[in-house]
Amino acid sequence: MTATSNQEFAKRMMLLSSPASKFEPTATYDRDGDCIEFLTAADPFRAERVDDLVTVYYSQETDEVIGSLIKGVSAFCARMLRRLPGFKIEIEDGGIVLQHIFQAQLWSSDLEANDLKTLTYRKLISVSGSTRVTGDLCHS
Repeated sequence: MTATSNQEFAKRMMLLSSPASKFEPTATYDRDGDCIEFLTAADPFRAERVDDLVTVYYSQETDEVIGSLIKGVSAFCARMLRRLPGFKIEIEDGGIVLQHIFQAQLWSSDLEANDLKTLTYRKLISVSGSTRVTGDLCHS
């Protein structure tokens, strides 16, 4: 067994205690669940269901929207194409622009402008647009 000097021990502890890398906003597609999870911060969050498509994540620290879970992505895209034949989702480098999903859901709904769901979708459009996050949506 080799003895470690105080200086070597301190150096190792500093390496172990160095701050984690900066959080980057992410969007992850789960093929098995056909869903996209979108996060803009590493905060603990609470989830609130908006509708059959979206569950929104609110930071427990700031109460700001920090992400969402989009369920039934493939079915949603198919439904939008049937309902709005001109609807196309812009694919950038193999990713789907999340802002487009939120906008399509909002545009295809019959919600009032001041409805809470409308305001939530507008916030998700803003947050996803400002982070410029895309989610991988690979078809087999």
